[in-house]
Amino acid sequence: MIRVAIVGLAHPHVTYLLTEIAHRPELRLVAVAERDADLRARYLGDVEADVVVHDHHDTLLADHEVDVVAICGIYAERADAVVAALRAGAHVVADKPLCTELDQLAAIEKTAAETGRMVSVMFEKRFYPSTLAVRRLIDAGVLGVPALIASTGPHKLNRATRPDWFFRRDGYGGITGDLPVHDIDLVLLLSGATDGTVSALAGNARLPELPEFSDHTAVLLNAGDIAATIEANWLSPEAADVHGHYRMRIAGTEGTAEIDWAYNRLDVATHTRAPWQEPLGERKRAAEDFFDAVLAGTSPEVDTAASLTATGVALLAQRSADSGGEVLRWTRRGES
Repeated sequence: MIRVAIVGLAHPHVTYLLTEIAHRPELRLVAVAERDADLRARYLGDVEADVVVHDHHDTLLADHEVDVVAICGIYAERADAVVAALRAGAHVVADKPLCTELDQLAAIEKTAAETGRMVSVMFEKRFYPSTLAVRRLIDAGVLGVPALIASTGPHKLNRATRPDWFFRRDGYGGITGDLPVHDIDLVLLLSGATDGTVSALAGNARLPELPEFSDHTAVLLNAGDIAATIEANWLSPEAADVHGHYRMRIAGTEGTAEIDWAYNRLDVATHTRAPWQEPLGERKRAAEDFFDAVLAGTSPEVDTAASLTATGVALLAQRSADSGGEVLRWTRRGES
């Protein structure tokens, strides 16, 4: 039996964990740390009666022996919870962003190395059907060598439903350290690069009354032989039929693939074959691979190094955006 605790219910992505726990009889949710009663009622429902609820992760970790701690709290508070969970001997699975500052990331990296515990961010875009399909095509050489990647990540702001901390740097961090990290992870995965450069710009187009908040960003990432542009924003039309029309275009030496995550399709064309829509398989659950690995005693695909590296690149991009676009170097993290 794997004993699981959840720290923070600040984002709907916590449902990824609750779904996984409900799906697997080998997992048992033993405790939750969340001081907001409304959030507990929204996400835990009837489950709350079966778990011990704490106001803070310190008391949870002091009172319970747990194998895995899932982190889904206020973004700027996540790093302290991650470090505490690792020191308590637990593996960590986290919603993105893992943390909001580079010094926080350094503390997580140091503690993970000292404790030998895993840190895995739920980069669920890796496991969407269209992503799995394009990875197979690239591995088979259908697209040749990838050279350019361009992605776009519009999100609905739904301002009325956002808590106050979401619009402050000391709660949210910044857009560049948050929204682009999924696509940064994919670029790093597809390139296999261990170092490169990153720069970014960010701005506030719609909410001048919130000077600490940016609602759009653009990242330029060099990763090995791949140059990537990653755009993300909180400008998706509120009346749109999807939360965000997330897309990625991969141009290789032998062909091009266009991922449309919102509408679950993959369009491909090569020099020798007319355009086609690639058949897709089933989607993997966001936390499925992580718990497969925990139960098997192995390392998940999104391992500590992948989690720390993508987070580090995103936070460097945030630093670049804060400085007006300075080009900064990144290197792979989390490997001794």
